[in-house]
Amino acid sequence: MSIPNILMTRIDNRLIHGQVGVTWTNSLGANLVVVANDEAAVDPVAQSLMDMVVSEGVQTRYFTLQKTIDVIHKAADRQKIFIVCKTPQDVLTLVQGGVPIKFVNVGNMHFVDGKKQIHKTVSVDDGDVNAFRELENLGITCEIRRVPDEAGESVSKLIS
Repeated sequence: MSIPNILMTRIDNRLIHGQVGVTWTNSLGANLVVVANDEAAVDPVAQSLMDMVVSEGVQTRYFTLQKTIDVIHKAADRQKIFIVCKTPQDVLTLVQGGVPIKFVNVGNMHFVDGKKQIHKTVSVDDGDVNAFRELENLGITCEIRRVPDEAGESVSKLIS
């Protein structure tokens, strides 16, 4: 089992959009964006919309969380992987399944009833807070940063 070349994992409830598909992939030098999300994995319309905003030369894959866990270690060395998830719970599922994630970039988690805004673009509920705390307990740094040239803010400082 080889260690996949995961450049970064991002939480963004929009999944792939311009910031992710162009700005982040270019900044990271990623050549593969893996969307690890059960709904997107079975939604060809959403997939084709997301594919429209990805830089040329960057491939996309839409996997369920379980398929991501099952295949990530089969990645070729040449694949520079950028994983995108919708929620911290999804990232925690991947980590608990053996995906070697060490750092999580939090870009956008929309406000809805029952959530508390902790940053301009990030709102959390108790389930999100618990998932972030568990990720931190596993030694994974979680940082809010919308775009690459912005200073990051530690999630743990904002939820404590």
